[in-house]
Amino acid sequence: MRTLGILGGMSWESTASYYRLLNQGVRERMGGLHSAPLLLHSVDFAGIAELQKSGDWQAAGELLAAAARGLQQAGAGAVLLATNTMHKVAPVIEAALDIPLLHIADAVGQALHNAGIRRAALLGTRFTMQEDFYRERLSRGFAMQIVLPDRSAMTELDRIIFAELCRGSFTTSSRDFYLQQLEQLRAAGAEAAILGCTEIGLLLQDCAAPLPLFDSTGWHVAMGLEWLLADAPLRTNS
Repeated sequence: MRTLGILGGMSWESTASYYRLLNQGVRERMGGLHSAPLLLHSVDFAGIAELQKSGDWQAAGELLAAAARGLQQAGAGAVLLATNTMHKVAPVIEAALDIPLLHIADAVGQALHNAGIRRAALLGTRFTMQEDFYRERLSRGFAMQIVLPDRSAMTELDRIIFAELCRGSFTTSSRDFYLQQLEQLRAAGAEAAILGCTEIGLLLQDCAAPLPLFDSTGWHVAMGLEWLLADAPLRTNS
């Protein structure tokens, strides 16, 4: 197997899911005692969150680019950036690397395309929902039409992510709010919903949602596994 780098910690709650799902995927494919060859750089999210709030995306990009270079130098052959929002600075990270950055929006877009979805709702942080770095990649690469919540709903969705989900708090009231938004987005014409924050899937797991859910974490992990296992043999019985 190849060695995959994970640039995580944003938040560590979702990064833990990446680690678990990647190892489960390798075990299912390879069998026996096989596990995923991974290198993990987990940043202190508090500093990144402050740079987000202040709008200093250049500094945030440089910080993550340096961490990604460290993963490359340590032997990673590709990198997963285990967060949706910080793909805003993906071009800065890519410019610092000689190895692929496996882009989360490409993983989600391909999954939607394969499912025949052309009009998808997008839930995430206010940065992911309001800015164009994510939506335009889906539009350009996959001809996807994006449906967004209204501004007041975006504010509450964002608050829940930072005040609750990133801190490991998953409440019934917040789950209900997300489900209500999904119902409104379905009524607005969405055919499916992108969980465009890597913590939202933790909140909505096992829920009966009014729309098919495309969890960015799961599809990003699937992209990572495809790269990781490209040269690996089939499952063994050992």
